[in-house]
Amino acid sequence: MPETVKLPVMEQFYTLQGEGYYAGQAAWFIRLGGCDVGCVWCDVKESWDADVHPLITVEELVKRASATPAEIVVITGGEPAMYDLSLLCNELRSAGKRVHIETSGAHPLLGVFDWVCFSPKKFKAPLSEVAALADELKVIVFNKSDFDWARTWEEEVPETCLLYIQPEWDKREVVEPMMIEFIKENPRWRMSIQTHKYLGID
Repeated sequence: MPETVKLPVMEQFYTLQGEGYYAGQAAWFIRLGGCDVGCVWCDVKESWDADVHPLITVEELVKRASATPAEIVVITGGEPAMYDLSLLCNELRSAGKRVHIETSGAHPLLGVFDWVCFSPKKFKAPLSEVAALADELKVIVFNKSDFDWARTWEEEVPETCLLYIQPEWDKREVVEPMMIEFIKENPRWRMSIQTHKYLGID
């Protein structure tokens, strides 16, 4: 390693990607601690306080990821873009991994990523510079106003970006019928489902 870098890590695990374009594919997840976005419906609020999670070196993170056959490593949170991920990205890619990030876009991206899932939240202003890097736009639908929010960010991402709306888990029975109608009227959009929750896996 060219230098020692430590990151607060809530958990690491090998599972299937549950959401978006890569749903169903094997992936190693690195969930970083720390988030300043504060979504009221967040299902991993225990990730918010970075200080309660152990600091782990990039070397150890790469070693753990490399011990699995997964081609994809997903860096998530919390809000992973709060940190400079340049070294982690470089070392994972040197180890032959594809590096994906799931981010709200509230902070500039520091690192080279093979896939950027941009999931803008109303609770902290996303950056247009992150939207411009998005491979996948994923908007969580909690109520009807989120469809307008989705259309707003559709204008900010590249034309090649895949567009997804995803029901907030506890509201899914209410919002899914509205989502179906929205997609029928706006066929560029696709529905993302949290398949891992239906499967009962991490």
